Amino acid sequence: MITNLLVANRGEIARRVFRSCRDAGIGTVAVFSDADIDSPHVYEADAGVRLPGNAPSETYLRTELLVKAAVTTGADAVHPGYGFLSENAAFARAVLDAGLVWVGPPPEAIDTMGSKVESKRLMSAAGVPVLSELDPAEVTEDDLPLLVKASAGGGGRGMRIVRHVGELAEAIEGARAEAGSAFGDPTVFCERYLETGRHIEVQVMADRHGTVWALGERECSIQRRHQKVIEEAPSPLVDPAMREELFEAARKAAKAIDYVGAGTVEFLAGPDGRFYFLEMNTRLQVEHPVTECTTGLDLVALQLRVADGGRLPLDPPESTAHAIEVRLYAEDPAAGWQPQSGTLHRFEVPGVDAEFEIPAKFGLRLDSGVISGSVVGVHYDPMLAKVIAWAPDRAEAARRLATALAGAKIHGVVTNRDLLVNVLRHDAFLAGETDTAFFDRHGLDTLSRPLANDEATRLSALAAALSDAAANRESAKTQSRLPSGWRNVPSAPQRKRYSAGGVEYEVAYRLGRSGLVAEGHSDVDLVEARPGTVVLDVAGVRRTFGVGRYEGLSCVDSALGSVAFVAEPRYADPDAALAAGSLVAPMPGTVVRVAVSDGDTVAAGDPLLWLEAMKMEHKISAPTGGVVSELVAVGKQVDLGTILAVVKEQE
Repeated sequence: MITNLLVANRGEIARRVFRSCRDAGIGTVAVFSDADIDSPHVYEADAGVRLPGNAPSETYLRTELLVKAAVTTGADAVHPGYGFLSENAAFARAVLDAGLVWVGPPPEAIDTMGSKVESKRLMSAAGVPVLSELDPAEVTEDDLPLLVKASAGGGGRGMRIVRHVGELAEAIEGARAEAGSAFGDPTVFCERYLETGRHIEVQVMADRHGTVWALGERECSIQRRHQKVIEEAPSPLVDPAMREELFEAARKAAKAIDYVGAGTVEFLAGPDGRFYFLEMNTRLQVEHPVTECTTGLDLVALQLRVADGGRLPLDPPESTAHAIEVRLYAEDPAAGWQPQSGTLHRFEVPGVDAEFEIPAKFGLRLDSGVISGSVVGVHYDPMLAKVIAWAPDRAEAARRLATALAGAKIHGVVTNRDLLVNVLRHDAFLAGETDTAFFDRHGLDTLSRPLANDEATRLSALAAALSDAAANRESAKTQSRLPSGWRNVPSAPQRKRYSAGGVEYEVAYRLGRSGLVAEGHSDVDLVEARPGTVVLDVAGVRRTFGVGRYEGLSCVDSALGSVAFVAEPRYADPDAALAAGSLVAPMPGTVVRVAVSDGDTVAAGDPLLWLEAMKMEHKISAPTGGVVSELVAVGKQVDLGTILAVVKEQE
């Protein structure tokens, strides 16, 4: 039996597996890169092994280091988590060759499903419906739109949508380059793209004795860049008849490759209700908590049981109630999903009933890879946490999840929190009208708007200024009973400037015998001001603002929405000014491709280069037309704000 398990992964999934191991009395071993030395998963394990370096290629993708760590620490089994080497047959074989238990499917099954081209052919032969592959040389306008897709890997990498035949060659070239960089395999293929498709997947679990479970379906149609953002179980699209067809197709897929363990068979459903095989993920899925909540099962515990040779009961439990999961990312949706990095000063989600396990009753679950004080780096995926609501019905799950997210205190990095809340409260989402084009149809600009409107933001800025003044008063060597800015007679107001979301806010106020007088807030009075809390009376309604104060940053939370303010200096630094036409890096990353050379003439919007950061490629385009100079080279690692190129307008 398994007695000591190494998790060949990091962050949230490592913590999740450790939780099930503790319940089962199994010892745990963590591995960690230099960037993850202070990660929570390291401290929660019984033992930890350092993998020198930061990049995945130096650490979590090094088969020999991972196997050595398991042997050195006396582990007798390895769980791969998801991502990294979780679907790498060579890694599975190396684990088995070392005499260790592999908590996953047979390497042969991983090999078979590792190629999307070959797996689709096999599924078609097994009677599973598939979308036919298109020959790029024979594509016509009638075949559009189509999807260029990497044969290996996943996570949305190596995928391009083509809407015009003239774009096909460039899309194939870009997909090949990204797939080769991400997976070491540049093979891509083309298939018809369902513009309004629904992403439906079935969780399967199989033992070594021939029992194959279909454990309910999940819908994962709300996606960005072909990566899932919101997942739920069951799907609002699927009726009992379609569910039985999906389950039968999933069982056929698993049996066709003699599958063992946890896996997910993914389908794309069209508007007509017909569905087609996409791929099979031969691992545990990120979104497995929604299936756990609706079935009452611990899927990691089942993985361990099956890996130990245990039998599953003949029939799985029935699914009940509803669960919705959101992925909280350190990214800015309004800025092209740019990943963010920095210190997460505070991370608190209100009303959480359980972490990494099913709540004892309907409620909230949190699976997080970070805690307050964690540093969000640039080397790995930007997902911070998963927040899951489990409720008797879909409407209640959506409402409870939206409320918890809106009230969360997330200080230090920009996240997609406001986008998630807006989607969960959107009429179309609540009506079950979800598909992979949701963001395009309803407008990303609208969906990613801040929860705090302009008036709420201005009130929050006033609260930030009053909080700063209260903190200054408390830290002063000579204490005064009077608040900062108090005058017995009218005088010039106190002034403070902040920026938030690219907009500058100037706060001007004074405190006197008549109370608070703030420019632009004639109906606002001060009730209380402390460094961490400001209470304002707004037209007879009391509003409480919590203020987190950090160096150069004030994070204000209230029922009106959360706003992060950067304090603006009183005087601009002339040395900080950039030369005209300078294009700076919006994030730390590595230059992986360039499309132009110094001296080239470009038009506004032309691609200049691609940055790779947090497992994704980000296109950097010319902001205006002109001549390119000072272009960075391929392979260059850049920091936030590094000049990537200068585009000088022609006279």
